Amino acid sequence: MSAPASSPHVPVLLAEVLEALAPQPGDLIVDATFGAGGYTRAFLDAGATVHAFDRDPDAIAVGREWPETREDPPRLVLHPRRFSEMVAALAEAGIAQVDGVAMDVGVSSMQLDRPERGFAFSTNGPLDMTMSREGPTAAEFLNGAPEAEIADVLFHYGEERQSRRVARAIVAARPLATTGDLAQVVRKALGYRAGAPKDPATRSFQAIRIHVNAELAELEQALRGAERVLRTGGRLAVVSFHSLEDRIVKRFLREAAGAVARASRHLPEAPDAASATFAQLSKAIRPSEAETLRNPRARSATLRAAVRTAAPVREAA
Repeated sequence: MSAPASSPHVPVLLAEVLEALAPQPGDLIVDATFGAGGYTRAFLDAGATVHAFDRDPDAIAVGREWPETREDPPRLVLHPRRFSEMVAALAEAGIAQVDGVAMDVGVSSMQLDRPERGFAFSTNGPLDMTMSREGPTAAEFLNGAPEAEIADVLFHYGEERQSRRVARAIVAARPLATTGDLAQVVRKALGYRAGAPKDPATRSFQAIRIHVNAELAELEQALRGAERVLRTGGRLAVVSFHSLEDRIVKRFLREAAGAVARASRHLPEAPDAASATFAQLSKAIRPSEAETLRNPRARSATLRAAVRTAAPVREAA
């Protein structure tokens, strides 16, 4: 049975993710970032059972309408939790190992398209940006944090070279209440001209969103969780959307495969092939020109995939 056909989300690199995970009838797959369910739908259609995670209550509410949640036993099990918690959540469900883990990292189209969520600068809405709708909002951070802390966030998570100038402008413009307020301040600080190829607010919005949701730390923990729950021969597929995320995924997989050389003879030995927990690492897979024309949001996506070996979980993981 299928979920309703009308979905606000077009899953990125879907064919490539399916090729990487190769779901089979009876497989147990973790969709670590359910969103609007694009990957989950494809896994279910292939005959797999899916355990789907999302900290966004809106996404979970959509998933609960799917008929697979009401099958006996259910082929879709929803976890309203962070994907960094997959090991504990699966253990609570009596599951130790799975056949595949998929991650589509970052903000979802469903979140971007809803002005009331405060993720996008293209439409005006409350300056929220919380994926879980809990905890400090972007407005609370920007209106309360020291200027130096805001500058650090913009520099490290948005790679904004003029982070100090933007942070100074944000502090001067307090209090900020809406996405429009923030976008206007950033554009003015950076001398934005209408019609420029890229809105300079993009970097600041990305940085603040990543900080508010602790996205990079969540990703690192989720990757370590995937190493724990994947069976021997199980497959991992991670789609990221900017260099900060991709760098974390690439380094994790290279270290897990024993492909990272020691920077110093004083550091511990890199793992050898016998202790490598992942193998068959893919090269960076990017969307075709045809896909980016169909779905402009795919243009920055990168997929990396790997296969779990029989080696025990690394101690650091």
